[in-house]
Amino acid sequence: MKGQEWYQADDVAQEYDDKRFSGGGRLIDRREKQAVLSALGPVEGREILEVACGTGRFTVMLADQGADIVGLDISSAMLSQGREKAADADVSENVSFMLGDAGRLPFPDDHFDAVFAMRFFHLADTPVTFLRELKRVAREQVFFDTFRRPSMRVLYNWALPMGSRLYSQRDVRSLLADAGLELAHESHDFVFPYGFYRSLPGAVAKPFRAVDEAVGKTAAGDAVASVSYWDARGGE
Repeated sequence: MKGQEWYQADDVAQEYDDKRFSGGGRLIDRREKQAVLSALGPVEGREILEVACGTGRFTVMLADQGADIVGLDISSAMLSQGREKAADADVSENVSFMLGDAGRLPFPDDHFDAVFAMRFFHLADTPVTFLRELKRVAREQVFFDTFRRPSMRVLYNWALPMGSRLYSQRDVRSLLADAGLELAHESHDFVFPYGFYRSLPGAVAKPFRAVDEAVGKTAAGDAVASVSYWDARGGE
C-alpha cells in the first residue's frame, strides 16, 4: 500500500484536514460529501462501513444522519482524530472506529448494507484485491472514487509524497468486472485537480470552481475531469 507509513505519522494526522480542507480545499470537501450522500441515499438505520476513513469526516457526517457506521483505517493517529470529531458532534454512539487492513476486512460476508472508500484507490497497489474485499462484506452497494488518467492531475502527481495511481474509465470498468461488481452509476468532476484548489484562498478558488463546473456540464466535461465517482452493486 503506497504511503502507508506516511499516513500513520502523528503529525500528518494532526495537520491532515487543515492542509487539505481549508481555503479552497473547502470546495473539495463539500463536493466529496455531496458525492457520498448522493450515492448512499438516505442512511438512517443503515449499516455502513467506511474503509480508509482517515480523520472521520465522512464517518461522522453519516453518523449524524442516523447511519450505524464503522470507520476502519490503518492509522491509529487518524482514528484518534475521528473519535474526537465524533465526540464533538455528539454521535459517538452511532459510530465505531477500528484499526484494520483494507485487504483483510475483519467482518463476515454480507455484513453491511453499503461499503465505501474515498481517497483510497489512488494508493492501492493491488486494487482488485481491495475491491473484492469491499464487495465481500457488502450486502448491497460499493461506492468509491478514483483519480483519472488522462487528466490535469498528472501535472503534480510526481510531487506527492507517495505518488498516486491514476485510472482510465476502461481501467475501472475492467476492475469492477474482475471483482464481480456491476456499475450502477458513474460521475466525473474537477477539471482543475485537488492540488490546485488547495493552493488557493477560498475567495479566489470560487471563481475557478464556477468555471470548472461549467466545463463539466459540456460534452467534453467527463473527458477532462480528474476525479471519478463509482457506484456499484454485486453481480450475479
